[in-house]
Amino acid sequence: MLGEQALNLIKELERNPDIIPPYNDDLMKRCIEEIKSLYQQNINSLAELNAGRVGAEHASLLQARHAAIERTKRCMLAYIYHRQQRLKRYRWDYGGVLPSTIKVCLCEAEVRWFHEYCKNLADFQSGLGESGSCGVDLTVNMEPPKSLFVQVMCVKDYDEFETSDGTRYLLKKNSLHSLPRQDCEHLIRQGILELV
Repeated sequence: MLGEQALNLIKELERNPDIIPPYNDDLMKRCIEEIKSLYQQNINSLAELNAGRVGAEHASLLQARHAAIERTKRCMLAYIYHRQQRLKRYRWDYGGVLPSTIKVCLCEAEVRWFHEYCKNLADFQSGLGESGSCGVDLTVNMEPPKSLFVQVMCVKDYDEFETSDGTRYLLKKNSLHSLPRQDCEHLIRQGILELV
């Protein structure tokens, strides 16, 4: 049946909604061969139609083949697109290095695309923030904060710390504070404060 192989590509993705299945190169090649075959049949039928050797009823056959070609192409593009969306999600979940269990399921073009996506994301992030800074890491804090203030404990003596609203805190080892999240995040990353 026409387009059945392309539909199998889509079904393969639907059967595996949470993982990326191995790239089905064989099925993709069969879809391409089907498209080439239908296209060649259309060229031959069109030549016969123009020469007057067949009746006008063959025009509907041409349209049916063309619709089958378009449907197969759409299914193939959907297969590639949804795999790409999963790769994007993996970048945000796992960072720039994919686990080997995922990497073996990708074709060479997908691996190249993933590395290019990581590079573009890193370039974009390094351009964010104040001039002279290292940029902003968009992959941290993927969930919005539940509150603007966080409870923190000072792990080591730091001296005086001023928040963006001008309030000053003396950060001594083992002292507890309720600080604005945006002001103390860099101290948490440095290991001076830890969330309680």
